Amino acid sequence: MKIQSSATARSAIAVSTPQPVPGAISGTDPGTTLRANLRPGRLGTLQAALGVVAFSLTFPATAWGLEGFGPWALVAVRSVLAALIAGGCLLALRVPLPARRHWPGLAVVAAGVVVGFPLLTTLALQTSTTSHAAVVVGLLPLTTALLSALRMGTRPSRTFWAAALAGAAAVAAFTVQQSGGALTGADLYLFGALLVCAAGYTEGGRLARVMPGWQVIGWALVFCLPLTVPAAALALAHESAQLTAHSVAGLLWVAVGSQFLGLVVWYRGMAAIGIPKASQLQLAQPLLTLVWSVLLLGEHLTPAAPLTAAAVLICIAVTQRARG
Repeated sequence: MKIQSSATARSAIAVSTPQPVPGAISGTDPGTTLRANLRPGRLGTLQAALGVVAFSLTFPATAWGLEGFGPWALVAVRSVLAALIAGGCLLALRVPLPARRHWPGLAVVAAGVVVGFPLLTTLALQTSTTSHAAVVVGLLPLTTALLSALRMGTRPSRTFWAAALAGAAAVAAFTVQQSGGALTGADLYLFGALLVCAAGYTEGGRLARVMPGWQVIGWALVFCLPLTVPAAALALAHESAQLTAHSVAGLLWVAVGSQFLGLVVWYRGMAAIGIPKASQLQLAQPLLTLVWSVLLLGEHLTPAAPLTAAAVLICIAVTQRARG
């Protein structure tokens, strides 16, 4: 009896397995999962940061896309292309449909980051520069943290909120100064985009805790196909399209980089380090967008950019170390 009990105990130890990382894709290498388990905070921060880099190219890429496509065609076609990539991945891996209880959350993600934010910002960029549109991104981290607190009951520390407010104020002041301080008709679109995107980020970050992040955005994109396919066909029929190097490159980036791959790493990062902390990494996004605007679009930066960048980096460091 003692021998049998001893064997049973050894068997139980032998078959124990580490818990998976939130947002990890099923079927990944066990060694990769183990390494991720050892440093989930650093990995999550890296993933969220990669998402920010991908998003920082969205406005310049959209400006390129608008050189050859109308706004409605650009938004619809980018969503269809991203959905085809996501659907192919879901089909190849035979991923089952998400549980019905997750459908409302996926609908919010779809409305916010698949349709709402791309459409509203594209319409705004018809009359607004990318530097002025960066005001939206400058306020997005604070809005996302606020919605996360309301939706999920997160309670970051006072230090976190102080640093978040300071970072948002620095970015907003810089980008408004960069655009000359003038409000335009595009601002209504931009503030609407701010709200719907923050809602989509919050709900997507919540869902990424119970399913892989790539499936969150993947299913949101696929669920929009009945809307985006006819919209793309209708828009292409009524808006002239010119396939230039800039327009094609812009379309491909907003479809593959911003709409799918960027959101994959972004949601995984949010699941790992929390929505409030991940959202504050986006304080760097407007400054990165302005750099890309100079390099790709020939826009001009003011001497205040380095000072603002330093202030934002300090605020990001404080939010990442603050409790909550």
